[in-house]
Amino acid sequence: MPAEALTPERILEATEDVLRRYGPAKATVVDVARALGVSHGSVYRHFASKAALREAVTNRWLGRTVVQLERITEGSLDPQRKLHDWLAALFEAKRHKAGDDPELFATYTVLLAENSSVVEAHLAELVEQLGEIVGEGVTAGAFQAPDVASTARAIFDATGRFHDPQYAAEWSRPEIGAEFEAVASLVVRGLRA
Repeated sequence: MPAEALTPERILEATEDVLRRYGPAKATVVDVARALGVSHGSVYRHFASKAALREAVTNRWLGRTVVQLERITEGSLDPQRKLHDWLAALFEAKRHKAGDDPELFATYTVLLAENSSVVEAHLAELVEQLGEIVGEGVTAGAFQAPDVASTARAIFDATGRFHDPQYAAEWSRPEIGAEFEAVASLVVRGLRA
């Protein structure tokens, strides 16, 4: 039976496992190669450096959230419901990552600090999705926003407590759901035309 082809996706999956096991300080490309049963040179054929591999893993991890939120952004809900659901999905995705796999979440917190350009691009994507929702609401007459881009950025900033990893320790508190709902409702009401 032939060995499974070495693909960037397989390497990224193995890298996540290695990071989970060893943490970002101790994980090496050799560890990833060993987990895959290949030489470290094989890994380097797909990723030019350890930094490039870590950047790709970070981008992959952040991209999962973007894909989930894209479904809401492109959906057919009314803009007020869509905005609420988008904010709730972002919060839930971040809570899920922090609570279900704390070792990997801690690792990614380190990687996020290392890969600021990846993080900046991710945040820009999220704000752009918010802008699409706000713009749709303005067009439909549901929202008032003289500057859609600035409004989207303000919403993102105002809800940071529910998606910024620095607040992750708060996300398991019993009252956090009610606090999120209060903020999300306030944001939606504040945009109503």
